Amino acid sequence: MGRSGLVRVLVPLIMPAISSQKPYRVGRSKTGLGLFATKPIKKGTRIIRYYGPILDSRIPEHDDIENKYLFELNGRWTIDGSVRKNLARYINHSCRPNAESDVRPRERKVFIRAIKNIEPGDEINYDYGTDYFKAYLKPIGCKCESCEKKRKKLRAEARAERAKVKARAERKAEKAGAKDLANKDTKSKGLKNKAAKKKKLNGHAVVGANGRARA
Repeated sequence: MGRSGLVRVLVPLIMPAISSQKPYRVGRSKTGLGLFATKPIKKGTRIIRYYGPILDSRIPEHDDIENKYLFELNGRWTIDGSVRKNLARYINHSCRPNAESDVRPRERKVFIRAIKNIEPGDEINYDYGTDYFKAYLKPIGCKCESCEKKRKKLRAEARAERAKVKARAERKAEKAGAKDLANKDTKSKGLKNKAAKKKKLNGHAVVGANGRARA
């Protein structure tokens, strides 16, 4: 499958040994394992090489190899990054990465290079590419920090909107209730006045044409 990024699967949660001189370590990530900076890494620094056997698509045995660490260099050459020595395979995808893949088809090599200053403890990540995103991430939802923040923001906005709608409904209900109460009070006063008038008519307080009260 052609791609500009890396296709990956779940891997055994085994921490490989890494020299203390390296500016990175394999550690626990939200999506399983990831590669984390142990030292400051300046923008533009080549961090690690994406390593593995080179596959030739013209050789049937090579073309039949299927795993999710294949990194295509061009239409012919592909790196099989499933080997344990390839620590770059632990680098996770991000829609707003701090690194990028530097693909060199003629040299048949791929390096991961920092595009931002990376601080110790930061997870190293890069964009796997549109093909990978559409095929593997979009159907299940991207779990990178940027997308998680976006989803969190959308959820917060949705909650706020629901709260506004509820508040408007409550105010409308209170207003309608107050109006009904006022109508009831008006109706009650009208009935009282009518009853009082009727009582006078049935008594002796009716005033005649001459202005005198008559029974």
